[in-house]
Order: sequence, then structure tokens, then C-alpha cells
Amino acid sequence: MASYESKSLNDEWYTPEYIFKALECEFDLDVAAPFDLTHIKVPAKAFIHKDSLNERWEGFVWMNPPFSGRNSKEKWLDKIFNHGNGIALTPDRTSAPWWPVAAKQCDALLFVTGKVKFIKPDGSTGDSPSTGTTLFAYGDKAVACL
Repeated sequence: MASYESKSLNDEWYTPEYIFKALECEFDLDVAAPFDLTHIKVPAKAFIHKDSLNERWEGFVWMNPPFSGRNSKEKWLDKIFNHGNGIALTPDRTSAPWWPVAAKQCDALLFVTGKVKFIKPDGSTGDSPSTGTTLFAYGDKAVACL
């Protein structure tokens, strides 16, 4: 059976700096940050490194959740929707069950032009992913950033 979700061995793929420069906004919290912030370019004041779905989120959040796992994004997207203040980066898998739900719940969305080449944990640039990227905005500040 075919799957639309990545079968990557590693979920550590960091958002490249040019995405944040294009958004021109600062975040209060990165809710899916790795422990080692050496190659992290998220302009955030605070970071949650583990068990983020069970932590309280405050302020304007950035969310680049793990991409692997069939439908694993549903819990992350539910949490940011209920929080109502932030931007979520996901693959643009419009045929996945979670994607149209997120599209209806967000206040705005943006398909990123081209394929985002994410940053590997060693700081090098990865190859092009198999899909494009969607940014979902929740709240007025997030809409203004997009």
C-alpha cells in the first residue's frame, strides 16, 4: 500500500533562515526545537525541546513538527489551532486527511514557491524534499507575517 508520508530515518530537518527573513517576524516560542540549537535560525525567544504537545504554549509560536509518521501532524495542528497564535510549516500533502482540515481551520495559508531545502543537523543543506511546503497562519499576527 502506498503512503503519502515520508519514510525518512531522521526527523531532524531545520527550517532554513531565508524562510524567516521572508516572514519578517519574531516568535515567542519554537515548539518543536532540537536540543542542539547550533544550526537553528528560528528568531524565537524560547524553545521547547521535547514533549511539546503536553506543554503549555504561550505567545506567538513557530511550529515545524516532525514530518514522518502517517497522520502524525494531526495532533500538532490541533494544538496550534487551539492555541490560535502562530505559524505551522508542513509538507503540502493536500491529499492527506489532515491537510484539508488544517486548511479549513487556519486563518490563512501560503504555498511556499519551490521546494524548501531544509538544513541537516550538521548544518549542511539537504536535497530537495519530495513535496512542497505549506505555511498555515493562526491569528492576526501570523496572517500579517504571511
